[in-house]
Amino acid sequence: MIETYYIQGMSCNGCRSHVEKLLREVSGVREVTVELENGKAVIEMDDPIMIADFQKALQKDTDRYLITQEKETKACCNTSAPEVKKKGEGTGVFYCPMYCEGDKTYTKMGDCPVCGMDLVEEVKTKVVLYTCTEHPEIKEESPGYCPLCKKELVVLEEVSSEEKNYQLLSKKMWIAVICTLPVFCIAMSDMIPQNPLMKLLRGTQWNWIQLLLSIPVVFYAARMFFERAYKSLRNRHYNMFTLIGIGAGSAWVFSVLAVIFPQLIPMDFKTATGEVHVYFEATTVILTLALLGQLLEAKAHSKTNNAIKELLKLVPNTAYRIINGNEEIIGIDKIVLGDILRVKPGDRIPVDGILTDGSTIVDEAMITGEAIPVQKEKGDVLHSGTVNGKQSFLMQATRVGEETLLAQIIEMVNNAGKSKAPIQKLADRISGYFVPVVVGVAFITAIIWGIYGPEPSVVYGFINAIAVLIIACPCALGLATPMSVMVGVGKGAQSGVLVKNAEVLEKMTAIDTLVVDKTGTLTEGSPSVVQIVWEASTKKEELLSVLFAVNQHSEHPLGAAISQYAKEKGAEKRAVRDFEAVIGKGVIAMVSNQSVYVGNLELMEEYGVTVSDRIKEVALKEQKKGRTVSYVAVAKKIEGIIILEDLIKAGAKEEIEKLKQKGISVVMLTGDHEKTANAVAKKLGEIPCKANMLPQDKLAYIDELQKKGQIVAMAGDGINDAPALAKSDIGIAMGTGTDVAIESASVTLVKGDLSGIDKAYVLSKKVMKNVKQNLFFAIVYNAVGIPIAAGVLYPFFGVLLSPMIAALAMSFSSVSVIGNALRLQKIRL
Repeated sequence: MIETYYIQGMSCNGCRSHVEKLLREVSGVREVTVELENGKAVIEMDDPIMIADFQKALQKDTDRYLITQEKETKACCNTSAPEVKKKGEGTGVFYCPMYCEGDKTYTKMGDCPVCGMDLVEEVKTKVVLYTCTEHPEIKEESPGYCPLCKKELVVLEEVSSEEKNYQLLSKKMWIAVICTLPVFCIAMSDMIPQNPLMKLLRGTQWNWIQLLLSIPVVFYAARMFFERAYKSLRNRHYNMFTLIGIGAGSAWVFSVLAVIFPQLIPMDFKTATGEVHVYFEATTVILTLALLGQLLEAKAHSKTNNAIKELLKLVPNTAYRIINGNEEIIGIDKIVLGDILRVKPGDRIPVDGILTDGSTIVDEAMITGEAIPVQKEKGDVLHSGTVNGKQSFLMQATRVGEETLLAQIIEMVNNAGKSKAPIQKLADRISGYFVPVVVGVAFITAIIWGIYGPEPSVVYGFINAIAVLIIACPCALGLATPMSVMVGVGKGAQSGVLVKNAEVLEKMTAIDTLVVDKTGTLTEGSPSVVQIVWEASTKKEELLSVLFAVNQHSEHPLGAAISQYAKEKGAEKRAVRDFEAVIGKGVIAMVSNQSVYVGNLELMEEYGVTVSDRIKEVALKEQKKGRTVSYVAVAKKIEGIIILEDLIKAGAKEEIEKLKQKGISVVMLTGDHEKTANAVAKKLGEIPCKANMLPQDKLAYIDELQKKGQIVAMAGDGINDAPALAKSDIGIAMGTGTDVAIESASVTLVKGDLSGIDKAYVLSKKVMKNVKQNLFFAIVYNAVGIPIAAGVLYPFFGVLLSPMIAALAMSFSSVSVIGNALRLQKIRL
């Protein structure tokens, strides 16, 4: 028997695993599944077990967990329970995309307490809700009609947490831009001859205006940077937010003091009119640019789980259930084990099950990656998300919900994505050492000037410390990677190579193994007629017209290929009657009062067609090459065979050789039969290959290579490739493939051409070299600028670097980085 309970007190995946372990130890329990997002525990047991026994087991080493048979929303004991989400409102489970704390999850959208990155919501199969376009307050779990206006209900489209965060950042960005532009214009007006703004107001009054305009930027739009900087200092996990917070914050604090208490500032740091130079424009511009980066990052996060979302689209929202001979429409979540369902022509199969009545052809490309549909008879297994042909049939549900194969593939994509060891950005690694050094230098500068400097020594110490912090502001260091990546990714897009992020480019330079799917990646992905072998007495032109007539009615890919071939050879149209598709064998029809048979050997034998030994020998020889053979008979007399093959893409062999020369090993994986796989591998230069590979097999193979220390790139185009693409260090999708494969991959080749892999490899090498050059510029600039700002030249030359000059130098460093990044526009791929 199976019972459902609810657990309070779980706050992360570690809690979930611990609860499952404790419940499994209860005598009589066969299996336990605990879901963190809704606090649900599904327990399979031999006989009924008292809930007190479960509670006793949970309190074995802690009193934080409480088990109930009713769903509760309040926390138990002294721990925070997960936020309970209503149906249709997402999972309510968030994680850090950098996995700073491993698999730890959170119940609310926010920042990672370690690195400050925005948390990302986990995507899983969820209940679909229906609403009325006229009355959005109506939310039903099943399709139907609005109780108020009787209009048909539609699927409720919810806004993801990532999208809400993006919208909030967009709002903040507009506020920052509106406030920053006038501050920047006021500050830059000094460069205009006879500064016109000074005729309207005095400099001190403009400074007060800049102060007021900077407040919304600092305390609202960019407040998160200072909060993240504080967290990074508290956790001693220094990153770019630390630099932004210290640099921009110091400039703003200094400027505020200069406006409110100008008498504290020495004359050496004032203009000829006695006004103090302020840095509100530096503060607001730095924060606004940083906010733009966060906005672009949020947009990327909103697409992070698109691969899973595309998979979820494969599951229909409703199904047709048969009860006592009557048909009813139900929501997909209402299906239970043993239900009899009707699947209509063209529909997607709702759950895993067994065909109980009828027969059909099912497109299972999402599982096998093969274009040819599979014949299904009574007793055959069916999988959720696969597409039915034009035959209606009945099936019995054997797996529902998260037990279906499609749900398992979704889970594999989820887990594969999380299992990647995130690359720590080079700039952040440098910042880990750079930030403490800069802060230390600024602190030492203030002390030394305070003790040994001229009067007022304390103010001199403060000013020079501020100069150190301003000149060390992370503009150049922060721009080093994103500018190179932005220009490099744009260059790649012009060449048909779409790259998702900088991490991809960094990893691409290190790959040593390329795993390639066969169908649609190395081959065209659909069968084509290679040759027709006729019997000596056959009239070829007349037979081509017969083939064209019969197969133009066929829905099978083989029939479509034969029909297309005959049409291209100039076949004439002929009248056809009594057309019949014999599932799994071929087609029969009457043309010019003669019976025509096109199909496999079983079809010929069934209708008494005698096949000559010569034709059988040729057919067997072609089948050993991995090709498909269809026999043609007219009036029960064999006329020849049609040889079909999924052709290898032009240039595929050359591109593989080119990659081998770069030291990259190439391995082919396919769900196709071994003979076909070996034949293709031989034509591509005897590359290693593995056949009969299901999605989980491809995933396991990638994992095995990675455990050996290999850096693996995976190229594929089908839904069945999605888990392996996500698991690999670099996933490469053919742009001609499925949306799921493209979303699971890190790189997309728009033209579906293997030459794009080499282009992506060259691009990554060039971009990462440019990034390192930029970081070198930024570091050298700081190595020279910081000591000067600290006043190291003052004892020898009497030279001090004012914060104004420090800001100018900071801008110059950024310009040098941008100029170097723009050179990537001229590289050749």
